Amino acid sequence: MQKIELANREALRTILDGQPVLVDVQPAGSVIEGLGRNVILHSGPPISWERMCGPMRGAVCGIAVFEGWVADLDDAARAAASGRFAFHPNHHFGAVGPMTGMTTMSQPVMIVENKAFGNRAYCTINEGLGKVMRFGGNDAEVLERLRWIADVLGPALSAALTASGGLGLKSIIARGLAMGDEMHQRNVACSALFLREIAPSLARTSRDRDTLAEVMAFIGRNDQFFLNVAMAMGKAMTDPASGIDGSSIVTVMCRNGTDFGVRVSGTGDRWYTAPVEMPVGLFFPGYSQRDANPDMGDSAIVETIGLGGFAMATAPAVAGFVGAGSARDAANYTNAMYEITVGRNAEWTMPNLDFAGVPTGIDIRKVLATGQAPVINTGIAHREAGVGQVGAGIVRAPLACFEQALTGLAQQLGVD
Repeated sequence: MQKIELANREALRTILDGQPVLVDVQPAGSVIEGLGRNVILHSGPPISWERMCGPMRGAVCGIAVFEGWVADLDDAARAAASGRFAFHPNHHFGAVGPMTGMTTMSQPVMIVENKAFGNRAYCTINEGLGKVMRFGGNDAEVLERLRWIADVLGPALSAALTASGGLGLKSIIARGLAMGDEMHQRNVACSALFLREIAPSLARTSRDRDTLAEVMAFIGRNDQFFLNVAMAMGKAMTDPASGIDGSSIVTVMCRNGTDFGVRVSGTGDRWYTAPVEMPVGLFFPGYSQRDANPDMGDSAIVETIGLGGFAMATAPAVAGFVGAGSARDAANYTNAMYEITVGRNAEWTMPNLDFAGVPTGIDIRKVLATGQAPVINTGIAHREAGVGQVGAGIVRAPLACFEQALTGLAQQLGVD
């Protein structure tokens, strides 16, 4: 259908023309309209407390204690069950969050502005590795780290970004791909490149040497620091492509540990959901598949712009970690994603595939025609609250989402 083809060209061009810049870090409540007391944003499509998985509930309880809305974790669980908290997807507020995706008023969020279209997107700061809230952690150590991020790291990054005029992100991604990152499970290179870029401004704006050392050490030892930056970038790039009449390109993929949800350009903000899949991969010592929670997180936004599992060919170091097996297997995943996308990003190329551009613009028609569901690189959380990450692997988006989306698009176009 020519209308769809023309609409898809426009949607792809809109995504590729984006100019994302990390401009600031501010408390979420000061920049996200409607984010006030007892409002909790979460990853994935809409969900109620009753349907939340274990790690999601654990994160909700932990963030409520962090905000000072409740006395302790038990009080938080009672408050959630009684309806005291208002739960909303991050995507309803121009935001994204990894794994459980908790975003509340006092947490600092990184602000990425798409200079080509004037929109902004938000994501919290990556907490580091180990037991963390994004994987359902909620003990005193987790909360103390969040307080340090809010009180020290956030303001330090804000001062540095303001002084430098912001940090362009597309060139960092391009260099990171050439250095072996795919921007979902492997962010080692981009995290290091980010620190190299921001370090001079951090040094110029810091008022205390010990604080400067602490901030730089936190970023430097966190191999996943850049993931949250890439997520906000992905949201800033795909949002302008939403609402293009007739387009069958996916603008959102996300999951909450219970449901997987997609949005499609041509049907705007409408959700299409199906039960989320269980990730398959490698587990930390002492854990196995029986400990795993079904997949969750807004981080699949990076796959919608051609990164993560779609760029796995450029990150052979990830292949074994995510259960792909070999570098050849990793390249096969990327090659398969070309079959379900409408174009390539010439700015983001992969040396391991003769500098081919990453596959970009997931077309729901091609997904269903090939039976090839999008592949997503992901972390694996323990199914019980408070335990944290137990492994990493890959997961497939459920085809039922795309079947529903195609039906919705057909109805929108008046096609039987």
